[in-house]
Amino acid sequence: NKFKYEWKLIYMEIEIMKEFLHGGESLTVEFKQSKNKLNKDVFESVCAFLNRNGGHLFLGVNDAGNVVGIDDEAINKVKKEFVTSINNIQKLNPTFYLSVEDIKVDEKTILYIYVPESPQVHRCNGKIYDRNEDGDMDITDNTNQVSEMYMRKQGTYTENRIYQIGRASCRER
Repeated sequence: NKFKYEWKLIYMEIEIMKEFLHGGESLTVEFKQSKNKLNKDVFESVCAFLNRNGGHLFLGVNDAGNVVGIDDEAINKVKKEFVTSINNIQKLNPTFYLSVEDIKVDEKTILYIYVPESPQVHRCNGKIYDRNEDGDMDITDNTNQVSEMYMRKQGTYTENRIYQIGRASCRER
């Protein structure tokens, strides 16, 4: 019975992943082929997701949403390169912990990374990226967009706010 339950969960997970793949790239979904190594622009997408609404990153999927898979001998290398780079302050600043999940779809392995929205503004290779529809935009030199991003994050996350702490005077006690 437990095996049947676990199998159903795995099946549901694969079906949900297939829905993402059939839906195509969007504001919150990005595909990278990464067949035997990471695409150079994968961290720009991570940065843009962190700076916007978060998103779902699929490695081993081409731009059309077709599963090409990651070569079996490259899976561990790609995962290690991703995790090492994401924790490198020169690559992503501030760094952010993300986990990589292997998923078998149509007998091919893809890597799935859920990227949540971050309360901070992140930079990739010194540049600020934002997500727009199905692409990542370098907004570093656009002071209005950078300012709007900081204001949006400050207005959304209470940890970025400074609150006045009042003291009762002696007369009020």
